Amino acid sequence: MSFSDRIGRLREDNAAPLYIQLQQLIRDAISEGVLSQTEAIPPERNLAIEYDVSRITVRKAIAGLVEEGLLTRRRGAGTFVASRVEKSFSKLTSFSEDMAARGKRASSAWVSRMTGPVNPEESMALGLAPGSTVLRFTRIRYADDEPLALEISTIAGYCLASLDVVGDSLYAALEKSGNRPVRALQRLRAVPFGAEHAKMLGVESGHAGLLIERHGFLRDGRTVEFTRSYYRGDSYDFVAELIEGS
Repeated sequence: MSFSDRIGRLREDNAAPLYIQLQQLIRDAISEGVLSQTEAIPPERNLAIEYDVSRITVRKAIAGLVEEGLLTRRRGAGTFVASRVEKSFSKLTSFSEDMAARGKRASSAWVSRMTGPVNPEESMALGLAPGSTVLRFTRIRYADDEPLALEISTIAGYCLASLDVVGDSLYAALEKSGNRPVRALQRLRAVPFGAEHAKMLGVESGHAGLLIERHGFLRDGRTVEFTRSYYRGDSYDFVAELIEGS
């Protein structure tokens, strides 16, 4: 079955521009489950031939869907339906726990691990005195081998015995040491990825991203974690349950 047989054809009686029509066909196919997550979209050349339109028309349609986060481009591989993950803002869970709950395999690639004296930004974020020791972890986080986030964490030095106790899950190591955060404050904002972060996550420079800054606290109120996580905007949805106040 051809791609157009699956998702539909352009209509001559539709006054909308051709790229808008093609976008809507693909958008509807994704929302209705005709196209599944991570499924490959035919190359631009093939779509142009199949729909009898110019490659510029196809490119414009695909670019708009990538910007919406419905499609994602992978260097050297092609264009795919985005695999999106919902992250609840109301639960304090780790990346590994989030992926396990969704039946995905979490893994990490270390960018750096180091111990050193706290810098001024970390000192303010963690409430530590100048000269205090902190542990710094920078990792690329994967779900089923697809890079989803760049995570930069600073942990107060008294929380972990050494850098080596952290494996795939930082929170598992903190829990084992008795220093897992019990609550957190998080701030989210949209950011465009710079060249370095984009390369790490396999997207183009300027790609839409989500930055979450998290401060994690122990039960006694001490701040133990300062984490900045850069999530791919085409892969993550953040949700929160709101309850009417009394």
